Amino acid sequence: MRYPPARPRPPATIRERVLDVTRDGTDLRLGLVGDWTLAEGVPSVEPVAREMAVVAPRRLVFDIRGLSEWDSALVTFAYGLAELAGERGIDLDPGGLPPGARKLLALARAVPPRPLLTHAVADDALTARVGRVARRASGTAGDALDFLGETVLAFVAFLRGRARFRRVDLLHAFEATGVAALGIVALVNFLIGTVVAFVGAIELQRFGAAIYVASLVGIGVARELGPVMTGIVMTGRTGASFAAVLGTMTVNEEVDALVTMGLRPVEFLVLPRVLATALMLPVLVAYADVMGVLGGLFVGVTMLHIGPTEYLRQTQEALALRHVWVGLGKSVAFGMVVALTGCYYGIRCGRSAAAVGEATTRAVVVGIVLVVVVDAIATVLLHVLGL
Repeated sequence: MRYPPARPRPPATIRERVLDVTRDGTDLRLGLVGDWTLAEGVPSVEPVAREMAVVAPRRLVFDIRGLSEWDSALVTFAYGLAELAGERGIDLDPGGLPPGARKLLALARAVPPRPLLTHAVADDALTARVGRVARRASGTAGDALDFLGETVLAFVAFLRGRARFRRVDLLHAFEATGVAALGIVALVNFLIGTVVAFVGAIELQRFGAAIYVASLVGIGVARELGPVMTGIVMTGRTGASFAAVLGTMTVNEEVDALVTMGLRPVEFLVLPRVLATALMLPVLVAYADVMGVLGGLFVGVTMLHIGPTEYLRQTQEALALRHVWVGLGKSVAFGMVVALTGCYYGIRCGRSAAAVGEATTRAVVVGIVLVVVVDAIATVLLHVLGL
């Protein structure tokens, strides 16, 4: 049976496109005659579908002896036949097509088409986005727990004297997290002490109790502001540095090289940084407490006209040793959070330069949030315990 083209005939320079559908036993032979080009429009598979509906063949074969020219119109027609045959369980033999058309057809069938966005999907977009975020958060949480477990095992190996890392890396980490951070820690905490003293003085002066500014600054800086502000500063400084360095090593495949040599990256790269930060942050917090008290002293002497000796004596009477120990205990937890967050996002960095920047940003943001969360949890627990 011969099917003429559905559209009007093109100019005389183009040979008429004809589809000749005949049965050859159990096969359905498709004879392609003329020019199968887009000049006559996209061919339809409807005539073949009607023939297949009468008696379903076992196979579709092509006969291109009458084919003159072809372009993507032929490939589109063959792709439509492939989809139609697949739905009805019929084999399509592309061997009769020109070699170029066979390659294009295989390429088109290798990648499934993307589904169009329907109204139902659009209406469900918010739910889908929430689901994707939840799945991503769940995967990140699981991966973070795996990383934490590896770090704990590395720490156990360190306690047993079997941890494999260079001692010089530990010394460099001590320097980077300790001496190099003294300047920024001193500046921030001195200003925090002055701000707290200034705000407290405005109210306490109304009651003639300006001397208690020393108590306010001493306890506030020792228990909360000193550890928290130092933790935040170290997150932006040291945590970002860890993420950038380890992220760059990941991009340069240096971490993969360590694995190839039989070294555990967490033990070789992460453990020294975590140890150095956790041990140095209490020292920085003690230094920050001193600078915060000096900031309050500056306001007390210049604004409230309190003598330095009187101010320091009041601070000593109000600041019990337990307040200092509370702040130092928090600083150990903050140091571990800062180091683990920076190292985690550095080790799990992608393989591009942009991924390093993204990992550094995430390390800073997540680190600051975790420092505040840990501080809130610790404050509640200490209140319950009466400390």
